[in-house]
Amino acid sequence: VQLVESGGGLVQPGGSLKLSCAASGFTFSSYVMRWYRQAPGKERELVASITSAGDGTNYSDSVKGRFTISRDNAKNTVYLQMKSLNPEDTAVYYCYASRMMYVYWGQGTQVTVSS
Repeated sequence: VQLVESGGGLVQPGGSLKLSCAASGFTFSSYVMRWYRQAPGKERELVASITSAGDGTNYSDSVKGRFTISRDNAKNTVYLQMKSLNPEDTAVYYCYASRMMYVYWGQGTQVTVSS
């Protein structure tokens, strides 16, 4: 089982980034997918989630209206489009998959918002 995030990097305030998480080794289309993030010195927090079929999404209040989670079950990939980024969005972003008692985490990708 693998979850491999990509797309992180350094971006200026107000900028955009799109994260990707490529999944393998399990039946991706049967799993709820989520993005979490963890900033230095803070607890890991849930950012966004999407149902297995992609027909339902949820967002934390801190990113609602700025971030969009989506998935392509044909490509076994989940995305996080991030817009209007600000320094408070600086964190390591983790991909997460869950179905019943099965839970998988990616290794994380760093997003830094700074001028």
